[in-house]
Amino acid sequence: MKPIFRRWFQKGKARIDRRLDQTRNPLSPEPVLKARNIHYEVSDKAQAIHCGGIGLIHALGQRFGLAKTIDQKLHLLKFHVPYHESDHVLTLAYNPLCGGTCLQDLELLRNDETFLNALDARRIPDPTTAGDFCRRFLASDVEALIDAINEVRRRVWAEQPESFFDCATIDMDGTLVGTTGQCKDGMDIAYDGTWGYHPLVVSLAETGEVLSIVNRPGNRPSHEGAAREVNRSLVLCLEAGFRTVLLRGDTDFSQTQYLDGWNAIRKTRFLFGYDAVPTLVRKAEELPDHAWRRLTRPARYHVNTQPRRTPENVKARIVTEREYETLRLDSEDIAEFEYQPTACRQKYRMVVIRKNITRAKGEAALFDDVRYFFYITNEREWSADAIVFSANDRCHQENLHAQLKSGVRALRAPAGLTHYDSGIAWSTFSK
Repeated sequence: MKPIFRRWFQKGKARIDRRLDQTRNPLSPEPVLKARNIHYEVSDKAQAIHCGGIGLIHALGQRFGLAKTIDQKLHLLKFHVPYHESDHVLTLAYNPLCGGTCLQDLELLRNDETFLNALDARRIPDPTTAGDFCRRFLASDVEALIDAINEVRRRVWAEQPESFFDCATIDMDGTLVGTTGQCKDGMDIAYDGTWGYHPLVVSLAETGEVLSIVNRPGNRPSHEGAAREVNRSLVLCLEAGFRTVLLRGDTDFSQTQYLDGWNAIRKTRFLFGYDAVPTLVRKAEELPDHAWRRLTRPARYHVNTQPRRTPENVKARIVTEREYETLRLDSEDIAEFEYQPTACRQKYRMVVIRKNITRAKGEAALFDDVRYFFYITNEREWSADAIVFSANDRCHQENLHAQLKSGVRALRAPAGLTHYDSGIAWSTFSK
C-alpha cells in the first residue's frame, strides 16, 4: 500500500475514533441524526462500479500469470476471435463475484462501461458465447484447467513464510447444490428431496482455499470419486514443499481400501471418522474400566475481562414446561485400541469416544443412553484428545461451503453437467 493511502486511512480511522469517544459526547437537546448537509453532484469525470474489488482480484491474477497459464494448459478454441480461453474462464469466474447468478447476467457486465474500463477490456463474451464455451469441456479439459490453477497456486504458496509449510490439512466433504431448473443434464434428487447436484469439495483447512471440486448428480454418495481428487491434492501439497499432509473426512470417507496406500506415502497422515458398526461397539464395550478416562474439552473462548451474567435459557424453560423429550450430554470418556479393517493389511489406531447421554421428558429423567464415536488414524504422536479435537475441527469446512454458496457464489449451477467419466460427472460451473 502506498504511503499516501495509508495516511488517508489512518486519518479516517482517527476521525472515527474521535466520533465514537464517549467522553466527547455532551448532552444534546437535538437528535443525533440531523442530515442537513447532504448534497448530490453529478460529474462525468468520475466513474464507479458496484464491485470495486474486481480490479484488485484481476491484478492479483495478472501478477502470478493466471491468464497466461490457463491459455498454455487449456485448448478449446481453434481460433481466438477475439477471446482466448483465459478470457472465458475469468469472465465466468468474475460473474458470480460481481453479483451474477446465471450466465444471462453477463449481459449486464458487458454493457457496463465502467466495468470494462476497470479490466481494460474492449468487451467480454455474451451469455450465448459463454454457454457455447462451457459445452466444449470434457473431463480431460476440466483436469487441464485444474492443473493450470494449481500451477499458479504453487507460485502463490512460494511467497508464504517457512512456517506455512509445516502441515497441510486436506478436508473433504460433499454438499448439496439445489437448482430450480428442470432441463439441466445430470441433475437428480437428493436424499432430502433437493433437486440438483452433489459436488465433492476438497479444501485446504489452513487457508480455506478450494483445491478441487467435482460435480456429481444429487443422488450420489459423498465419498464417490474422493480418493482420486484427494490423491491429486496430496501430490500438489507434497510437490509444493509441505513437510506433513493430514487427510481428514467424516465416516463416509473412511475408505479402508485406500488407507494402506496413503499410509505408505511418507509424511502423509489420515484421520477419518468411522461408522459405529456392531463389531467396533462390542470391542469398545469389552475394554476394561482403566482404559477409559474423562475427556475434557477446552473452553469455547477466553474471557479477557469479567464473565458476564448468563441470561435465562428461554428455550430450555419452554422445553421443560411443555415436557418435550430431550437429550442431555452428561459426560464424555475416551479410549483407544488397535484395529485392522478388513480391507487393510495392517493395524491402525482407533480412538473411541463414549458419550453418556440422559434422555429426559420435562424434569423427569427417563433412562441413560450410551453412544460411541470412532476415529481411525495412522498418527501415533498425537494424544487421543488431540485426535478428537482435530477431527471436530473439520466441521469448519461447513462454514466454507456456506461461504461458497452465498458469499462468492462459487457453488452456483448455471450450466448443466457436460461429461461423465468413470462414474464421475464433471461440470464447468464449479471450476
